[in-house]
Amino acid sequence: MPETDRRKGRTIRSVKIAFNVIDLLQERGRIGVTEIADELGHSKSTVHSHLRTLEERKILVRERDGYRLSLRFLDMATHVREQVGNYDVIREQVDALAEETGEIVQFGIEEHGQVSYLYKAAGEYAVETRSRVGTQAPMYSTSLGKTILAYLPAERTEEIVQSMSFEPVTANTVTSESELYENLEAIRERGFGIDDEENIEGLRCVSAPVRNGEDILGAVSITGPSSRFTEDKLHGELSDHVQRAANVIELNTKFS
Repeated sequence: MPETDRRKGRTIRSVKIAFNVIDLLQERGRIGVTEIADELGHSKSTVHSHLRTLEERKILVRERDGYRLSLRFLDMATHVREQVGNYDVIREQVDALAEETGEIVQFGIEEHGQVSYLYKAAGEYAVETRSRVGTQAPMYSTSLGKTILAYLPAERTEEIVQSMSFEPVTANTVTSESELYENLEAIRERGFGIDDEENIEGLRCVSAPVRNGEDILGAVSITGPSSRFTEDKLHGELSDHVQRAANVIELNTKFS
């Protein structure tokens, strides 16, 4: 049974509506009651009640031309970020590696069976990617996700894999459980994961796990165009870079 089905229980409709409003405002920016009601398929009175409640809780700000998210979300985001152990060390290592390599460097963790991006830095030669801090991506099509999966407890890995739909993102995307488990075994053997144009055509990525004993805290990755990220570089200097950065974060975690 998929993870979402196993964990699905009684839900509260009004809470769902409230979060749908928040999601819409994040996506669209400042908009009014009528537009929100039309977009979400609820009556204006229902939407207005939720907006007033969210405004009262200082989650939203009402302005002349509509509602927008309040700065309370910045406070929440800072609090969430500080709950991650050694965030300052993660930021320093990601920034340093981006400067050294000139590429995109990211740190990700597992949340809700996906890889969530905690921090991202871009070097001088970095190409643009769709990932941004706080967003999620499938674990089966990213090096960060596969690397984290490889070192999660076996039961948790199986639980996540069972929930996957394996939708192909590119021609190289992993599309089956058996292929994914082969990938995970290879990652454990060599100590790093590779995304060979599996999430975005033309981009390759290499990542290393960050562990604390038997626990997997997350993974750090370098991403760049396949023209620069050759097989030799992926398995050589680039994998060395991420493994060294991961080791520094691990040491600081152990002795903090």
